[in-house]
Amino acid sequence: MPGRRSSPLLPLAATLLAAGCVPLAHRVTPPIPAPSYPVSTLTNTVDTYHGQTVADPYRWLEDENGEATRAWVEAENAVTLRYLEQLPQRETLKRRLTELFEFDRYGVPYKEGANYFFTRNLGLQNQSVLYVAPALQAEPRVLLDPNTLAKDGTVALKGYFPSDDGSRLAYALSVAGSDWEEWHVRNVETGQDTGDVLKWVKFSGCGWTADGSGFFYSRYDAPPEGKSLSKVNEFQKLYFHRLGTPQADDTLVHERKDHPNWGLTGVTTEDGQYLIIPVTQGTDTRNRVHLKDLKAPDAKVVPLLDDFDASYNFVGNQGPVLYFLTDLNAPRGRLIAVNVHHPERSAWKEILPQGAATLETVRMVGGRFVALYLADAKSVVKLHRLDGSFEKELPLPGIGTAAGFSGRQTAQETFFSFSSFTAPTQVLRYDFARGETTVWKSPTVKFNPSDYTTRQVFYTSKDGTRVPMFLSHRKDLDLRRKNPVLLYGYGGFNISLTPSFSPANLLWMENGGIYAVPNLRGGGEYGEDWHQAGTKLRKQNVFDDFIGAAEHLVAEKITEPRRLAISGGSNGGLLVGACMTQRPDLFGACLPAVGVLDMLRFHRFTIGWAWVSDYGSSDNADEFKALYAYSPYHNLRPGVCYPPTLVTTGDHDDRVVPAHSFKFAARLQAVQSCANPVLIRIETKAGHGAGKPTTKIIEESADRLAFISYWLGAGKR
Repeated sequence: MPGRRSSPLLPLAATLLAAGCVPLAHRVTPPIPAPSYPVSTLTNTVDTYHGQTVADPYRWLEDENGEATRAWVEAENAVTLRYLEQLPQRETLKRRLTELFEFDRYGVPYKEGANYFFTRNLGLQNQSVLYVAPALQAEPRVLLDPNTLAKDGTVALKGYFPSDDGSRLAYALSVAGSDWEEWHVRNVETGQDTGDVLKWVKFSGCGWTADGSGFFYSRYDAPPEGKSLSKVNEFQKLYFHRLGTPQADDTLVHERKDHPNWGLTGVTTEDGQYLIIPVTQGTDTRNRVHLKDLKAPDAKVVPLLDDFDASYNFVGNQGPVLYFLTDLNAPRGRLIAVNVHHPERSAWKEILPQGAATLETVRMVGGRFVALYLADAKSVVKLHRLDGSFEKELPLPGIGTAAGFSGRQTAQETFFSFSSFTAPTQVLRYDFARGETTVWKSPTVKFNPSDYTTRQVFYTSKDGTRVPMFLSHRKDLDLRRKNPVLLYGYGGFNISLTPSFSPANLLWMENGGIYAVPNLRGGGEYGEDWHQAGTKLRKQNVFDDFIGAAEHLVAEKITEPRRLAISGGSNGGLLVGACMTQRPDLFGACLPAVGVLDMLRFHRFTIGWAWVSDYGSSDNADEFKALYAYSPYHNLRPGVCYPPTLVTTGDHDDRVVPAHSFKFAARLQAVQSCANPVLIRIETKAGHGAGKPTTKIIEESADRLAFISYWLGAGKR
């Protein structure tokens, strides 16, 4: 198979396959009978790419509204449900997972005007509730409870944006997990909506004017009837909405009819002087910055940084001086100052130079720059004065991830969260005057965090690259007994995988499993160079890194292939799909979730075109060759014994359309040469993941854990 690496396991695996045996599955007594799959029609659909013909026999599954597709989904879900109901630990895991989810979870507070805004979930509420309070010690009141908007909890609060004085709240609702949002405005004092309604909003910021008369937001034109979940999203436009007026009267602020793939969002500066317009092109880390002077009559939108040569993330301003976090000539990031009146590069000033660690985020709050660094994928937080001079490093509770630090430049306090693999997220408050950090909220979960540990190891990938990996497990676990391991990865789009808490992962560790997270190339852990090393023609590096992590765990006798499961979602679903097709001998179970699995057609749906910056496109000859070599859907081969596989997706996923998972599962069922099951679990009224109700999260997590526990023999002590 393309890209397959040599391994001492291959000769044995080939022998067992030839004998018709099941080499990878962990044999359990009594065995669950192999499922009988629904019939998936084969068509003669063929495309020609740069002179090469490529069959696509399951193209019909791309029609999300077709009767045949709906019937196939119903039949597949019935097969999957019957199989999952036979898993011996399923109900036990679901009960314990429900217990672990039942803890008080707080979001990081955000203050505007005299009001504090924060979310809270009592544990088993389907959606977190938004609260407001006039002081930290005051009794908060409910400002918005999404749980009252749908009995099944499928209406989610996707974002909320207080006005500068804290008297109004713009908020975004999403139905059934879709990326589409409907925006409303609420009077904070009365808790009543104003009647403002904005539709067809997606991937939008919110920039309130200083006087609170309205805000800037981004939207697309309405898609054709019945195509809202699959139609390509192009020509995003930036509008101004004045409160109390219908959306049809909104003012068009910025559009580019000559650039359908430009994303236009808007944020206002704290002093109300400028509208900052980041201009993006898909998921490319590079961007442009356009500008509008809000206090100059009839001011036009003008380019400020228009070379599209690096990332420029707006941090804040002091009058005409704008601060940007950029990777220009600094792949690990630096902070620069650009004067609006003298934007030429020769006048730029460097405030924070590039360092050894990756500068991931900078906040301008409390008269300081709060700089969040990543050092080997672990958070480090430093305070700098506005001239860039170092003030102090904030002590953190351990190996983990810090996030938050919002607030105004005059704020006396800021809040941040800290999470790890083995302890739930706590919210902390930093007092700038006292220089002290205190715990604001620390949840109690029904387990003992001190029973668990996380350590970081480093291993060598195929080409000699040194890659870090976190290993989390119970302290009393014997690492020499070839334990069940859940290996999770992502490796793309400059996204860093840092420590985070999950009740499902905790339950896996509680039952004797190891949770392993390698920081693959393609992510942002070591800056833009690390990211670029896992893109386009170099994407195979990501799969080699993940395979290298698995081989390291086996070589160290921490586990063995039949007790090693791999998991990932979205781009991570691609990761799982590519690795299981390249090295089916190496894994005991596979969990590709909402994955990008057809690499030749991903750019033809919704926002898929935006991923070309990372993946490349089949429209280009050299990139087609690379994509075709690893595309999971196209690299499934008859006569191969693939590991037990549970594919998961949502019927309302308009980020990675479910057709990716449908086509992959149908073909995998057709070519599977052994009794290892191939199941697809299609969640109804659910999307790519954001906003999924707690009940659905628990049910899906229990199913996934029960599946890999059965096949890896976990939970048997």
